[in-house]
Amino acid sequence: MLDAFDFSRRRVLVTGAAQGFGRAICLAFAQRGAQVVACDIQLAGVQETAALCGAGCRAFHLDVGDGKAVAALFAQLGAENCAIDTLVNNAGGVVGQQGQPLEHVTFEQWHAIVDVNLTGAFLMSQAAVSSMKEQNFGRIINISSRAGLDVSLTGIQAYASAKAGQIGLTRQLAHELGPWNITVNNVAPGFIRSNPSTERQWDAMGAEGQQQLIQRIALKRLGAPDDIAHAVLFFASDWANWVSGQILSVDGGK
Repeated sequence: MLDAFDFSRRRVLVTGAAQGFGRAICLAFAQRGAQVVACDIQLAGVQETAALCGAGCRAFHLDVGDGKAVAALFAQLGAENCAIDTLVNNAGGVVGQQGQPLEHVTFEQWHAIVDVNLTGAFLMSQAAVSSMKEQNFGRIINISSRAGLDVSLTGIQAYASAKAGQIGLTRQLAHELGPWNITVNNVAPGFIRSNPSTERQWDAMGAEGQQQLIQRIALKRLGAPDDIAHAVLFFASDWANWVSGQILSVDGGK
């Protein structure tokens, strides 16, 4: 019986790969034989990810909200006969912002968060889908957040809205792309200390707030980036051949 988690014939592109979830996802695929294209706006970090993954991983500097840059990357990959069959839209976050009253939010602040969390997923999916259709096979996995299903702990309106929009995009693309054997699914992580932004958020809670958060989790503990990577592997695997348009909350239980 073939190993459903053998990805040695896969070409996987992961955005937001410089740290946290993205790095864990790249490592998980690389360890299981995939060719990995790791992308991030943080060049030094994504190069470090590629070095950790080994020879099967390449690093690219990419702003997912820049349509021309996305098109140029896929043109380069096409010229190299590197047809992506698995896309993980992980790039996102709060781009250094903090929660503030609605009337103080600038259009630029709103746009910056929507671009990286929602527009980026749209642009990457749009660029990847032609080769997936040609192969009559594809996997698109979006990384959203509990913030897309509930009130965001960040208090940032654009973040909650963009993550909810990404979940809607997942469902819509699943129905549009299904006839080409392309599945589109979504992983919605709970709070995990995975990068500088979440570390700042954790510290700001204080000891009492940290314990309150943990007590609201069924398993009474925080998760790790590997927990998100494992959910992604499932959606990318042959075991998920008949799973599409789904949102999997990986949050320790609510």
